[in-house]
Amino acid sequence: MAEQCKISAAMVSEERSFARSYVLKVDGYSRAKAFLETGKCLTSDPFSVGGHDWTVLCYPNGDNRNHAYYISIFLRLESADAGDVKAKFTLSLLDKNGQPVPSYSRASPVLTFSKKDSCLGYPDFFNKADLERSAHLRDDCITIRCDVTVIHGEETRIPPSDLHQHFGDLLENKDAADLIFQVGAQSFSAHRCVLAARSSVFKAELLGTMKESSAANPIEIYDVEADVFKSLLHFIYTDSVPPVLDVGMASHLLVAADRYNIGRLKLICEEKLCTHIDSNMVATSLALAEQHGFHRLKEACLQFLASPSNFKAMMASDGFEHLTSSCPHVLKELVARILPAEWGVAKDVVMTMWK
Repeated sequence: MAEQCKISAAMVSEERSFARSYVLKVDGYSRAKAFLETGKCLTSDPFSVGGHDWTVLCYPNGDNRNHAYYISIFLRLESADAGDVKAKFTLSLLDKNGQPVPSYSRASPVLTFSKKDSCLGYPDFFNKADLERSAHLRDDCITIRCDVTVIHGEETRIPPSDLHQHFGDLLENKDAADLIFQVGAQSFSAHRCVLAARSSVFKAELLGTMKESSAANPIEIYDVEADVFKSLLHFIYTDSVPPVLDVGMASHLLVAADRYNIGRLKLICEEKLCTHIDSNMVATSLALAEQHGFHRLKEACLQFLASPSNFKAMMASDGFEHLTSSCPHVLKELVARILPAEWGVAKDVVMTMWK
């Protein structure tokens, strides 16, 4: 049996004495699956992490009958006199380039290995049938990386980033603001360097031809409403939109994000509109998409209007007249989609009427 299939381990990186990564290669996977019944495993050579010896156990047919359709993988503490050892680990199937496959990667929380529970891991690490259909079983071999970190003392709890809060406070308090925007009757203070860092359009304007004039005079904004510009600034400083973003605001913010080339905000707003299409808003959204080149939104609207009942309801909406006057060619495109292919003559007639 040892000559037919084996599991080997090799250390590939070491950051600290208590955190190491190993690559484990299971050669002869099909033979291992054929000869090792459920509950039987292959065991790696021992490797040392954090002053303790460890092995990885691989069960080609699962560790018990409940997991017979899975490959089970466990990390085992081999040091008999270690007492309780806190550790966390990540197991990742590697692709042909040696990179972890996200769908076949599992990361544990901090676990306590003890004499009683010396072997911890994943009995359902991945489904055998799924693996065998994938491209990750190569030359009858699977490769798994095991990242082990031993925790000494209490694990440091790193809080989430609060950078957005600091920049939000900077906007709110107007500390060191060096710009004033006049939007209708409202004025907004801002920071030239922040806007230039977040928007290529602001960068070109504020660090280019407008640099001198904007230092002393308010910058007039004519193409954006005050509440929309306020939300735009909020996103620039905090990378977030209001918790409740209504469709109307999303439409206006989408145009503003396009005007100032703020890509992430464009995607957020377009996603909002694509997932909230109804008969009352679809004509307005379609006109918006056509006029500004929002291709994903346009396609979502056309798919919605492919339903005759939705199309009929859209014709009764307030936005239909605006759509017909501003983008008549879009209606031609829509009609060409919804009429069956065998109605070729009818299509030609309709298209001729719209010329």
